[in-house]
This record gives sequence, structure tokens and C-alpha cells, in this order.
Amino acid sequence: MNTLSTKLKHLIQKETVLSIAFVLAVISSLIVTPDATYLSYIDWNTLLLLFSLMAVMAGFQKLGIFKAVGSKLLSKTKNTRQLLLVLTFLPFFFSMIITNDVALITFVPFAIIVLRLSCQEHLLVPLVVMQTLAANLGSMLTPMGNPQNLYLYAKSGISLFAFLQLMLPYTIASGLCLLVAIFIRKKNLLDTANLTLDTGFHADALKLFCFSVGFILCLLCVAKILAPIAVALALLFYLLCTDRTLLKKIDYSLLGTFICFFIFIGNMGRIEYFCTLLKRLLTGHERIVAVLSSQVISNVPAALLLSGFTDRYEALIVGTNLGGLGTLIASMASLISYKQIAREYPDHKGTYFVCFTLANIVLLAILFSISMIIS
Repeated sequence: MNTLSTKLKHLIQKETVLSIAFVLAVISSLIVTPDATYLSYIDWNTLLLLFSLMAVMAGFQKLGIFKAVGSKLLSKTKNTRQLLLVLTFLPFFFSMIITNDVALITFVPFAIIVLRLSCQEHLLVPLVVMQTLAANLGSMLTPMGNPQNLYLYAKSGISLFAFLQLMLPYTIASGLCLLVAIFIRKKNLLDTANLTLDTGFHADALKLFCFSVGFILCLLCVAKILAPIAVALALLFYLLCTDRTLLKKIDYSLLGTFICFFIFIGNMGRIEYFCTLLKRLLTGHERIVAVLSSQVISNVPAALLLSGFTDRYEALIVGTNLGGLGTLIASMASLISYKQIAREYPDHKGTYFVCFTLANIVLLAILFSISMIIS
């Protein structure tokens, strides 16, 4: 019994958002009796496309392609400013296509290794803070940059060009802010003699080709040219035949979180009082409500919840993306960096938390001000 409760406690701690979403789904199911309408709650296309993107990115990660690109760029660095530029803008640009969490999982440990080899560990906290900001900010630009973008893009029905146009000003402003943060730091010469990195790159041309094709197919789904179910089945069949271990790398807890929130939101939408109340709260305030709610429940759940009660999707897209800044849980991807710091440098986690929070508040204030001017 104690073992069971310990395992349950560990599961809740590890998958807090999923656990909350599951409880909300169960409670709402007690209010609204399960029926055939439940199936219509779930956005299957978003889930299938999300599965496909995670499968492809797991393949690229295993090949070591992202770190290989980073290593190639680092071989050209001559000073600490160039080092910060490369290590910060790798997750900024890669997050636009591989998602913010994959970018951080890939490049934060990579940065720690680089700093150790180059004897620049004093840059650890500012660099990882900037990497985390870069991943969350770069991912704003594209539908595939993060899960809530993929969902809101599909639900809103806007074109890919319109989505890019909507988020481009914020992405440019974010990039400029990161550049300013890097260039105000003192530049020191870098000893690159020991900066030889084992990226773990495996030059398997056939797999690289297959995953590249898979990624192109995902992009065609994003462009609404292909059906997500066809691509998901093709990738599933490929992995079952060639590398089943990659199926274990997929974040099924995220997919489960989506399903639970879909059920909760669908049920709440059938409760007239709740539906009327939330619509009244949201009307005309979608952006600020999205930002504030993201600080407490993170931006993915906020997007799922609020999208059921308003059709002003562009305001939600902006609000949930900007809402990824702020608290440590505003974007769940931010926890990836924090856990890396806490594990590798436990004495630095307090300093990191303070620097992270201050930097996020400043950038949130800047970008929200820009959104007020644009609107």
C-alpha cells in the first residue's frame, strides 16, 4: 500500500499538469454524463500532428543533427560575445521548427558542456536564462513552435501566412532584446583549444532522409494540404519497422493532458452558467486574461481552456505566447532549464530563479506594451 501511494505521489509530482487535467476531466464528467458527444470534444487533427512532430524530432535528436549544427557554429567563435550569440540563438531559431521544449532539452545541456570546456562557467546563469527566453520567444513565430500554437492555429482556421504575420513583430522585438542583452556584456577572448565537442552525430543518411521527409509531410499538414492521420500512420508504421525505441521518446503525457482538457472544456461548454460567466469575463479582454491565466496554469492549458469560450483566436494566440513569459510555470518548457541547473549546479538555482523571473517580467512588459500599440 505504501509503495502504491509512493508511486502515485511520484507520478503526481512528475506529471502535475496532467494530474490536474485528469481530475478536472473526471469532476466535469460527474456533472455532464458521458455520451457520444464526448468524441466531438477532442481535436484529433491537433493530437495526430503533435504526435507526428514529436516522432520526427525524436528521430533528429537521436541522430544528433541539432548538436552537430551547434558544434559547427561554435568552431567559428573567437570571444565570449560570439559564444553567447551562438548558444542563445540556436534555441531561438531551432525552436521555430522543433518546438521550445525540444530546443531546451537539446541545447541547455550542450551549453553547459561548452561552458565547462571553455572555462566560462561564470556565464552559466545569464546564458541559460537567455536560452530559455530564446526558446520560448522564438517558438512564438510558427504554429509548430509550441503545442498551444499548433492547437490555436488549427482551431482558428487562419492561414499560415496570417499566423506568421501576426507573431512576426513580437519575434523581431524579442530577437532585438536578446541581442541588446548580449552586447551590453563585456567581451572577452575565448580559448578554443579545448573546445572539441563530441556531438554524438550519427551519419545515417537513410534515416536522415526519412525523418526529413517526415518533417516535410508535417509541414504539409500545417499548411492544411495533407491529412494529419495519414502522416501519423505513416510515421507510426515506419518507427514500428525501424526503431521502436523512438516511440518511447514521445511525450504521451502532453497528449493525455490535451485529451483531458478537451473533455473538461467540452463539458464546461455544456453548463450554461459557467459558459456565460467565462464568456463575459473574456469578452474584450482575451489577451490580458490569457497572459494572467498562463502565469498560474501555464500557457498550454490556458489556451485549451479559454479557446472554448471565445472566437477571438488571434488575441488568444498573442496572449498565450506572451503569457509564456513571467513565472517559472508560465511555459512548462522553462522547467526543463531549471531542472538542468538544479541538478548540475544546485548552489546556483536560487540565483537562476531570481534572474529568470526578473528577465521574464522585463520582457513581458516590453512585449505586452508592443501588443497594446499594435492593437
